[in-house]
Amino acid sequence: MFIVAITGGIASGKSTVSRVFQRNGIPVVDADEIAREIVMPGKRCWHKIRKEFGDAVLLPTREINRAALGRTVFKNKELRGRLNMITHPVIHRTIFFHVIKHLLSGKQWIVLDLPLLFETGILMDLIYKIVCVTCDPETQLQRLIERNELSEEDARLRVNSQMPLEKKCEKSHFVIDNSGSVEDTEEAALKICNMLTESKQHWRNRLTFLGFVFAILFFIYYLNKIFSFLPEINIVARWK
Repeated sequence: MFIVAITGGIASGKSTVSRVFQRNGIPVVDADEIAREIVMPGKRCWHKIRKEFGDAVLLPTREINRAALGRTVFKNKELRGRLNMITHPVIHRTIFFHVIKHLLSGKQWIVLDLPLLFETGILMDLIYKIVCVTCDPETQLQRLIERNELSEEDARLRVNSQMPLEKKCEKSHFVIDNSGSVEDTEEAALKICNMLTESKQHWRNRLTFLGFVFAILFFIYYLNKIFSFLPEINIVARWK
């Protein structure tokens, strides 16, 4: 199995590309979805966020008020760092669990939807190819304002908190420009999906993994032979 990451900026269109992969049978692990799940009322991250930021970031339903929390952390880098310290380790562990699950199920390849792939750098060693979804800055800003019902100031704070899209594109293997129509974006995503499906990388990874396993088993067998032979030497020595 090999892993492909989809990244990009907030509201750049990553979800549109992810859906194309899903429709074509490729499992997608969505970091944003995991981030929402781990802060549900009663969960450990929920308790930590409440302790750190107070009841002001809770809705009457006791769920995290993402809009209020966002306004707080995106205006204060230190507070944003504290929030990341609470959520990021849990998000990364959950992603790793999903990777292992898909590996054991025999999947050819999977997709990780990781908005902050380059910002955190945590999962880079697992990634085979990176797809960056980009769009022009004004389109990105307008989409974010409409989607999240934000003021222009709040939207700009969120955009500016991430690595610039140009830099993300430079670091990626594939770039999809989502400034145009949804149909154009889906067509570009499908081409990449088909190209990756035809790749033989999963066989190379499996052979490497099997080679590693056999090397460990041989090492254990060799050590066992050595240590089982030593008592025989000691017995012979005593008889002499």
